[in-house]
Amino acid sequence: MENRTVAEWLTNFADYLDATDANPYRARAYRRAAETMLQLDRPVSHIVDSDGRKGLEELPGIGSHLSYTIDTLVRTGEFRTMNSEGGHVDCERLFASLPGIGPQLARKIREELGLQTLEELEQAAHEGRLAGLKVGPKRLRGIMDALAGRLRRRRMPEPVRGEPPVADLLTVDQEYRDLAEKGGLPTLAPRRFNPQHQPWLPLLQGKRGGWYYRAEYSNSALAHRLGQTRDWVVISFDDGVVSGQRTVVTETRGSLRGQRVVRGREVECQVHYQLSVISNQ
Repeated sequence: MENRTVAEWLTNFADYLDATDANPYRARAYRRAAETMLQLDRPVSHIVDSDGRKGLEELPGIGSHLSYTIDTLVRTGEFRTMNSEGGHVDCERLFASLPGIGPQLARKIREELGLQTLEELEQAAHEGRLAGLKVGPKRLRGIMDALAGRLRRRRMPEPVRGEPPVADLLTVDQEYRDLAEKGGLPTLAPRRFNPQHQPWLPLLQGKRGGWYYRAEYSNSALAHRLGQTRDWVVISFDDGVVSGQRTVVTETRGSLRGQRVVRGREVECQVHYQLSVISNQ
């Protein structure tokens, strides 16, 4: 089962919780777990096969209840929880939470069309399959509008694409800081904040995994003001098609405190560190 499919199931269940006025923190936990699934750099099925629920619980935001749900989903294709719902996700109640769909129609959608998720329902509506359940044009338009609004509001985040993996950025960051500390890099004389024109800024250039990198300490006004000119590392990257820049810093708060993180890609960094712990066990 693909990571995105697992994420869709988790997000659908969060919608179900919202529709039944459940604890909002619980719905938020399922959405956070969905985001973690999208940010994994390997199939979640591999984690389940190699480390089981223990491996899942090493991931950000995945506790014992969520690990049970994900493990069962990956192994059996069935979505089950350890909470009071028991058994399968009540997709009928999820469908019935939409305007224009009552309990009877929701049951027909599940039994006669075999649908379980909002995405499947939206596809069926666009293909005209709800007409076979005696859903008229006006009612169908209302259902389609409600589906579009629900799915648009909860649109899942996409993993960062078109950039180097965070593992490579963190490796370049480590290499740069190690060499800079040893004095093993050429130095530049930056124009800003350097009235004596001294060549103090170490520079690392190289290639890794098809990307050309340039790494240097941040010489920004903010870095100087906060005293971070020997901590913040600016990494520029280019593969001939895509180019960009990220800053790597030492996190000062939260669960990643003390760790090196790529700004803007913190969730991926958390997953990276958690997987590193698993692989070293």
